[in-house]
Amino acid sequence: MKQVFERARRAAAELALVDGAKINRVLERVADEAIANTDKILKANACDLAKMDRANPLYDRLLLTPERIEGIAADIRNVAGLSSPVGEILSETTRPSGMTITKVRVPFGVVGVIYEARPNVSFDVFSLCFKSSNACLLKGGSDAIHSNEAIVGLIREVVAAEGLNPDVVTLLPAGREATGELLNAVGLVDVLIPRGSSSLINYVRDNSRVPVIETGAGICHTYFDAAGDTTKGAAIVFNAKTRRVSVCNALDTLVFHSSRLNDLPAICAPLATKNVTIYADPRAHAALDGHYPAALLQPAGPDSFGTEFMDYKMSVRTVDSLDEAIEHISRHSSRHSEAIVTEDAATAEEFAARVDAACVYTNVSTAFTDGAQFGFGAEIGISTQKLHARGPMALPELTTYKYIIRGNGQTRS
Repeated sequence: MKQVFERARRAAAELALVDGAKINRVLERVADEAIANTDKILKANACDLAKMDRANPLYDRLLLTPERIEGIAADIRNVAGLSSPVGEILSETTRPSGMTITKVRVPFGVVGVIYEARPNVSFDVFSLCFKSSNACLLKGGSDAIHSNEAIVGLIREVVAAEGLNPDVVTLLPAGREATGELLNAVGLVDVLIPRGSSSLINYVRDNSRVPVIETGAGICHTYFDAAGDTTKGAAIVFNAKTRRVSVCNALDTLVFHSSRLNDLPAICAPLATKNVTIYADPRAHAALDGHYPAALLQPAGPDSFGTEFMDYKMSVRTVDSLDEAIEHISRHSSRHSEAIVTEDAATAEEFAARVDAACVYTNVSTAFTDGAQFGFGAEIGISTQKLHARGPMALPELTTYKYIIRGNGQTRS
């Protein structure tokens, strides 16, 4: 593995000298080849899917379709169309001594990403790292090994055909041994980014000797306030919960103001069309009883709150005030995405100011926590930490900075 990491480091140094036009040409060609090789990619993906139970929440994350590959290609083209942050001058000052100090963005160098059954991540990480002049080491899980091999093989072929070092992207073996070596690649890998379950993220954070940027699990809430609009609320809750249940921005808990419990059946009614199981606290259960399919209505238990369901399941918690809603969210949130539905502007602003999360929404579905939706082209993950990066991580978050000091013989007394 050490030799693999060293090759990636050399490739990163070479990539730093490649002009933006060529980088964009490679990205456009990768997008073209992804479409042209859809059948090949789907065949490899089918091999992975055959080994996974359809009931597994990861199945949807693993699944590729022609439509999803078209979306991936579009995201790659979006990244190609963005300006690279590399070389951006963040500040520039001239000191009394006459020396000029310039703070400028530079690539990390080598970025390692550890992820589970999400083959689309292979494309996303490559496109963002390549555009920001970073080499990337991809450590996918065994669940997606055939898909990742097909995808990374295609990318490396395009890179090599354009006369560049294919080691700008490397797929590591799926076994645990490669993970251990990556976590200890001090001096060879600049940063590690884990994407996946909380157990994966916690393991990487607790065992890595390489700096880590956490992309946390998504335990997401929507608070329906006393001044909430029922039509907006029903649409927002339905979209946040059912658009794609396996993703990290999907709704897990609806926090509901007690004064509006008569409207809870109307808010939840659309969920029944998708067979969403609701785990309701006593007051919410009483409000839904007889108005929501009995087979889909369950009493909330100890594990109903603070759980990332990744399934057609959702909990409901009744509160008597904004303070109580925020307290519940604070206790159970993963600091990913939280939302409020309210027509009271002051309440919306207070919620936005007090809730501690990477993304806080007012009258908007949490499904929008996504790099492409934010105009970033794609994302390398949603950071839930507060150092270096927070929220959707895109091109600027894949850079650091350095100071360049220019002078004319100055010395310090």
